[in-house]
Amino acid sequence: MAIVKDLPFKDLLFLQERLGRIFDDALSKYTGQGDGSKCGWTPPTDIYETEKDLVLKVELPGVDAKDVSVEINDGLLMLKGQRKMRRNVEGEHYHRMEFSYGFFQRGFTLPVAVEGKKIKANFKDGVLEVLIPKAESTKTRQIKVDVK
Repeated sequence: MAIVKDLPFKDLLFLQERLGRIFDDALSKYTGQGDGSKCGWTPPTDIYETEKDLVLKVELPGVDAKDVSVEINDGLLMLKGQRKMRRNVEGEHYHRMEFSYGFFQRGFTLPVAVEGKKIKANFKDGVLEVLIPKAESTKTRQIKVDVK
């Protein structure tokens, strides 16, 4: 059996990272810089493109669908939400608490023109999938060229 030692300063490094995020987020609100990705936590996100849609997938375990919002405005997609901390249950005594809770906000510049009014979203098994139809002008078309 391998013995794994805990790093003595690991908790301090974690605290330093968290405080850095708090200060960065507070300063970005006043300077107008940043996309809000330094909020309480940042959910992992994939964005990819199919022939017809732009697809956004976000891992949101422990988040209620009612606590998430998606907005598109001028080629910018804003994802906002909150993972609420569950109330302490009688008899629970935490020895370690590593889950991140609180508000999150992410902003993404969309790489193609989209039809924001036709957006569809599905929230299943802690994963939010957003389908955003591409505008007609950006869809791939095949054109036959006659050679003379």
